Amino acid sequence: MAVTYRALSRLMSYPEAMLQKEAGVCVEAIRGEGLVPDRILASLRRLADYLSESDLYEVQSAYVDLFDRTRSLSLHLYEHVHGESRERGPAMVGLIELYREHGLEMEVSDLPDYLPVFLEFLSILPDEQAASLIGEAAHVLGAISERLKKRQSPYRSAFGALLSISDKPADQAAVRSLLSLKDDDPNDFEALDKAWAEEPVTFGPDTTQDGCPKAQSMLNQMRGG
Repeated sequence: MAVTYRALSRLMSYPEAMLQKEAGVCVEAIRGEGLVPDRILASLRRLADYLSESDLYEVQSAYVDLFDRTRSLSLHLYEHVHGESRERGPAMVGLIELYREHGLEMEVSDLPDYLPVFLEFLSILPDEQAASLIGEAAHVLGAISERLKKRQSPYRSAFGALLSISDKPADQAAVRSLLSLKDDDPNDFEALDKAWAEEPVTFGPDTTQDGCPKAQSMLNQMRGG
């Protein structure tokens, strides 16, 4: 699964000129490993075509609108679990430590719950453990996939690929709960300012003993607990 996770991480990263050249190669690498169904591979090829053939500035602008300016589509997994609460910082410290235990050093600019980073981590784990961790996040991935479907975004295929690898289907009640939350409008700047004017994430000692259950479950699974 290492190749598939790394290729999907690349496809879901901020698009740059090099990605435009590599997108098709990424999809072929995923096809070669044989883990993703053909119907999803066809959609991944459309994503690769979109990345390769579109104007780079337009692709970058669309990416920012989707994943950076729309909180309900955020690629930061813990954003969907407990937003910007105090609990997120200690949870991410735990992820950083876990990554280091497995020899994965992060770029300074990245947060550990950023999905492409998480996929890089999964690529170095045994197959069953990696699939189990995708299962732990399946409700988040499923909700994002549904929102991308509504937007007719080609990025939906990448989430479909991950869900097809998961060791269990997304909890539909949890997916519906996430979908019940207000969907952001990236062009509503006043609402965006208000939404982001919350307490920032801090990386320090946990001031609470009971973190978010879903976040703690995910971290426990990653530690093999």
